[in-house]
Amino acid sequence: MNIVTQTWWMTVRRLKALLRQPGVLIITLVQPAIWLFLFGALFRKVVELPGFGSSSYLDYLIPGVVVMNAVSTNMWSGMGAIDEIERGTLNRFLVAPIRRSAIVNAAVIEQAVSTILQSTIIVVLGWLAGARFPGGAAGIAVLLVACVLLGTVFSALSTAMGLAVRQRETIIGLSIFLLLPLTFLSTAFMARELMPGWIQKAAAANPVNWAVEIARTALAQDPDWAQVARLGGGLLLLAVLMVGLSIRSFRGYQRSI
Repeated sequence: MNIVTQTWWMTVRRLKALLRQPGVLIITLVQPAIWLFLFGALFRKVVELPGFGSSSYLDYLIPGVVVMNAVSTNMWSGMGAIDEIERGTLNRFLVAPIRRSAIVNAAVIEQAVSTILQSTIIVVLGWLAGARFPGGAAGIAVLLVACVLLGTVFSALSTAMGLAVRQRETIIGLSIFLLLPLTFLSTAFMARELMPGWIQKAAAANPVNWAVEIARTALAQDPDWAQVARLGGGLLLLAVLMVGLSIRSFRGYQRSI
């Protein structure tokens, strides 16, 4: 079988497993839904600050919450790799005539499907709460692509860590260590112009902020597509590098058994 066929069958296997546990998707939506409505209500008057640049905090908040959810969801991918190791499933795949890239591709596609589904639900919840998206369907599509790319970065990183250390505690620690700092060192909840200078500099090098800026720009009335392309290219390159690292981690794991 070629790489496309192998990826297809591995993806079908993972999607079937995902469909057997819809509760996971629902549970992972609880936190971002709370953040959406809690932060939306708590900080709704922050738009009155001079220089904030938005008339509706809910409109401003949606991209940040969607991106935060993409990071949070995909950071747990390493747990799946550890489960596969403990059940012996991964070892059987590694001795089968299946390319390592097909295994990684299937994981990326599964996470992409999950990310798109959850992101769409959050956008719909925001719209029902009164948020509006001047960028229309094209802007929402760009938001979803940005979330998938960012999710791929953290999914591949988490998988590589899971294969390297094979301890759930490490994956949990990594998730806690990265999620909130990377989220708050971005424009997810506050306009860049109102941040301290050092946070502005950190945000400029933060891939989470790249995704937030891509989404917010694409959803604007008059999108700056040049900025979307520049930041999107950075996310794409980082995603490719992380997937490459994940594939190498499979090879390293195979040598260790």
